[in-house]
Amino acid sequence: MIYNSIIETIGNTPMVRLNKLNQGIKGEVLVKVEYFNPGNSMKDRMAIKMVEDAEKEGLLKPGGTIIEGTSGNTGMGLALAAIAKGYKCIFTMADKQSKEKIDILKAVGAEVIVCPTNVSPEDPRSYYSVAKKLNQDIPNSFYPNQYDNLSNWRAHYETTGPEIWNDTEGTVTHYAAGVGTGGSMSGTAKYLKEQNPAIVTVGIDTYGSVFKKYKETGIFDENEIYPYLTEGIGEDILPKNVDFSVIDHFVKVTDKDAAVMTRRLSREEGLFVGWSCGSAVHGALEYARENLQEGDRMVIILPDHGTRYLGKVYNDDWMRNHGFLEDKTYGTARDILSGRNGSYELTVVRKQDTVKEAIAIMNNKGVSQIPVLEKGNVIGSLTDSKLLSKLIDNPKLKDAPVSDVMEDAMKFVALDSTLDVLSSLVNKEKAVLVRDHLDQIHIITKHDILEAATK
Repeated sequence: MIYNSIIETIGNTPMVRLNKLNQGIKGEVLVKVEYFNPGNSMKDRMAIKMVEDAEKEGLLKPGGTIIEGTSGNTGMGLALAAIAKGYKCIFTMADKQSKEKIDILKAVGAEVIVCPTNVSPEDPRSYYSVAKKLNQDIPNSFYPNQYDNLSNWRAHYETTGPEIWNDTEGTVTHYAAGVGTGGSMSGTAKYLKEQNPAIVTVGIDTYGSVFKKYKETGIFDENEIYPYLTEGIGEDILPKNVDFSVIDHFVKVTDKDAAVMTRRLSREEGLFVGWSCGSAVHGALEYARENLQEGDRMVIILPDHGTRYLGKVYNDDWMRNHGFLEDKTYGTARDILSGRNGSYELTVVRKQDTVKEAIAIMNNKGVSQIPVLEKGNVIGSLTDSKLLSKLIDNPKLKDAPVSDVMEDAMKFVALDSTLDVLSSLVNKEKAVLVRDHLDQIHIITKHDILEAATK
């Protein structure tokens, strides 16, 4: 087939099964490999949609200049559209973005202005503000604003969603994607849920971003915002393209776990992908280990290509300098479990047990915290310090069922969660849980982490 220009090759990217990284997970895990788009990322889809919608609305006229704040991939998509249609491009980028992204945009004829990362979105130096100011100052210019331009999510509603639905013949049960501008997550999720409302959607967020807490509490917490390294996901704003109503769950992933998983995708699956792809897969697999059942089929979006990150996650020196390099002496939850000698049985209580019976079990086993189970599912927890406080206030609680006094359930973590991640999740009041390859539940406490760290 002969195409009139490169932009006609956007879309219809392949779906590939994971064969190694999915070990121990029930159901099937597929990835949609977006680096097969001509600009090597899924952002090509929404870039051409924003440009063509702007042309229809008279916002972008012949000879005009496209001005956008980008982490790199949207800029590439817009640049390809500009080349095909005869526009100029100016892009603003945060200084945390890789040099490769900047060089690639320059290679396709764009002007790139690098702005500081560690400033608020309202700061006149931010890449958001600089792009807006350029748009005001330059005649016949168009500012797509990928964050709030609803053509973004519509592009994925019209293309990515239908492709996933058709390629899986309607058997997809779970959809996972990183959330940055929100377009690929929300547009795809909206389409899939319209076909089957039972489809579960999982948004992948990063530490330092506001999305997860906002989804769960409705609170925009500025204390959640702090600098992070991962490019392309998470935000310190709430873009209009993020439709929280079609995102069922959020999972946060650290910079390190994302970087390590990115390299594993390349080495173990032959998928030479970008950093946020590692975030998406690590977070999605963490969710899948706990929630996928036989017969389920999860699809994960892999947004871009590894060439954008040769100087970062694929550079041993850079990884080592940031403490990210895979080090076999640096323990994981899997190592903690493998170090436990003999058979292991998790100590639990049932929600119908009395508080007195639960205390007896905790004393007999010598544990200070314990999960509460119902029909094999973890539904809550008990910790001795909080239990004691409640009993002092009301001694009659000793005869009450555990369900009356239990706290929130302990969090499940992935087997490959590193000690630094475990340490950030475990505090003196609450341990974490992990499932091994046999689907057996284990508890990991601060003591376990300290012991592993000193080996």
